[in-house]
Amino acid sequence: MRDIILASQSPRRKELMESVGIPFRVMVSDSEEVFNEAIAIEDAIQEVAIAKAQSIAKQHPESIVIGCDTIVYQNGKILGKPKDQEEAFQMLKSYSNSSHQVISGVAIIANGKIESFASVTEVHFYPLSDEEILAYIEAEQPYDKAGAYGIQEKAKAFVKSIDGDYFTIMGLPIAALYQRLKKFQ
Repeated sequence: MRDIILASQSPRRKELMESVGIPFRVMVSDSEEVFNEAIAIEDAIQEVAIAKAQSIAKQHPESIVIGCDTIVYQNGKILGKPKDQEEAFQMLKSYSNSSHQVISGVAIIANGKIESFASVTEVHFYPLSDEEILAYIEAEQPYDKAGAYGIQEKAKAFVKSIDGDYFTIMGLPIAALYQRLKKFQ
C-alpha cells in the first residue's frame, strides 16, 4: 500500500479518514489560502486544495498527497473563519431562516498527476434567536471553523435540511475521496 499523506491539521478530516479505514499520516501544509476571485468558486476552492497538496508533494513525491479546503458561501460572499465573537454572530445570524452553501475542495497528487474536485452542499437553517446564537458561540468557540459552526456540534439543532453530502459540511466529502483513491492504489 502506498504512503498517503493528508495535508491538513483538521481533526474532523483526520476522524473521517480514520472512520473509513484509510491508512494515512498527517503533515500540515504551509500553503497560503489565496482565492482567485476571477474564476468560479468551485474552481477557486480546488486551486487552494491543490496548493496545499503541492506544498507537501514536493517533499514526498513518492506519496499520495491529499489537500483540502472548505468554505461557506452565501449571497456571493465567502465566509471564512470568524476573527471574533461579533463576526461569528453576524455569520450565524445571516443563516437564520435562510440557506448557504458549504463547498469543499479536494486535491489528490500522485505520480506527478493532480486530480481535484469540489463538493457543494446547500444547508438550510431554522430561524435563530440572538440568544441561541450567543449561547452557541459561548459553548463552542467556533473561531476555527469556516462559517462559524460545526454541524457535528450543537449547531446540528439549527439545520432544517441539507441538499448534498453531509461530510462536505464537516470538511471532507469522504465517499467521493475514497472512490477516487481506489484508482491510485
